[in-house]
Amino acid sequence: MKLSVLDLAPVTEETSVSTALHNAADLAAHCEQLGYHRFWMAEHHNMTGIASAATAVALGHVAEKTSTIRVGSGGVMLPNHAPYVVAEQFGTLDALHPGRIDIGLGRAPGTDGRTMRALRRKPEDAEHFPSDVKELLGYLAEADPSDPIKAVPGYGQNIPVWLLGSSLFSAQLAAALGLPYAFASHFAPDMLHQALKVYNNEFTPSRYLDKPYSMVAMNVFAADTEQEARTLMSSMQLQFVALRQGRTGFLPKPVDNIQAVCDPYALAAANHALSYTAFGTAEQVGRQIRNFAAETGVDEVMLTSHAYDFQARKRSFEIAAKAISAETPSTEAAKDV
Repeated sequence: MKLSVLDLAPVTEETSVSTALHNAADLAAHCEQLGYHRFWMAEHHNMTGIASAATAVALGHVAEKTSTIRVGSGGVMLPNHAPYVVAEQFGTLDALHPGRIDIGLGRAPGTDGRTMRALRRKPEDAEHFPSDVKELLGYLAEADPSDPIKAVPGYGQNIPVWLLGSSLFSAQLAAALGLPYAFASHFAPDMLHQALKVYNNEFTPSRYLDKPYSMVAMNVFAADTEQEARTLMSSMQLQFVALRQGRTGFLPKPVDNIQAVCDPYALAAANHALSYTAFGTAEQVGRQIRNFAAETGVDEVMLTSHAYDFQARKRSFEIAAKAISAETPSTEAAKDV
C-alpha cells in the first residue's frame, strides 16, 4: 500500500508561521525516511492557523530539504490563478527538482468571500475550472513547439496533474480527462464512495493514464495508548468546531476530555466531518488504515495529522508507516503517478 502525507503547516497558539514552515520541511524529511510516497501542501487564505497559503513557495522549501519523496500541491486552488502562472511556478519547481513534483488542482477558493475579492477572484470563476484545467495541461505535456505562447519553465515537462474534490464534479472531470483523482475524505466524507464509483466507471484512458488511479485522504492520530491518541485528536476537533462557528484561529491546545468543553451538537458535526480518522495505538491505526484502503479500493492513502505538538505529529506518521509496512507483503510496485 502506498502511503502519502498532506500537511497544511499548522500554526499553533504557541508557534509562528516561520516555525510551521520549517516544521513542514522537517516533517517531509522525516516521512521520506519512513517510506512515504509523496508530501503535499494545500492552499488556504486568511487563516491564522495555516501557513501554506503561498503553496508553490512552501513546496520549494520542502523540496530543498528532501531528496526522493514526491512533493506537490493538495491543492492549488486553480480559480485563484492564471493557468499560465501555475505552469510557470510548478515548471520552475520541476526544473529544480526533476521528476518529483505533482500539481494537485482544486476548484474551491480556499477562503471566504471577502478574501476571494482581495485575490481579485469572483465566485463564478469556478465555472471555468474545466477549461482552466485543459489550458494548464496545454502549457505542460500537451505543448507543441509551434505554440506561440509557452510556459518557460513548464513547457513539455510532463508534470503529473491531479484533480482533487469532495463531490462528484471533479470525479467526473478527472475521469473524462484521464487524470489521477484524489478525494478529500479527511474533512468531507459524505460523497466519497459515489465519487470513486463515478471516477472508476467513467474513466477514459488518456496520454496520462491507461487506467484509473485514485487516492483518498484520512486523518491519523497515533500514540502509545488510545487515550493519548484521543487527546491528540481533540485539537483538530476543536478547530473544526470553531470553523463551523465562523471562528478561524490557531490550532488549539488539546484537551483530555473534549465532551467537557464542547457543545454536543457542535462536536457531533465536527466528528462527522472527521469520520475517516485513524486513531489509537499502532495496532488500531494500522487496522483502520488497511480497512479504509480495502473499503475504497484505492491505489493510495494520504494521511494528515493536525496534532498540536510537532513531535507527537511526527510520531503519528511514524507509527502509521511502521504499522502498515510490518503487515504489507512486498509486491511489484503499482504504476507510479
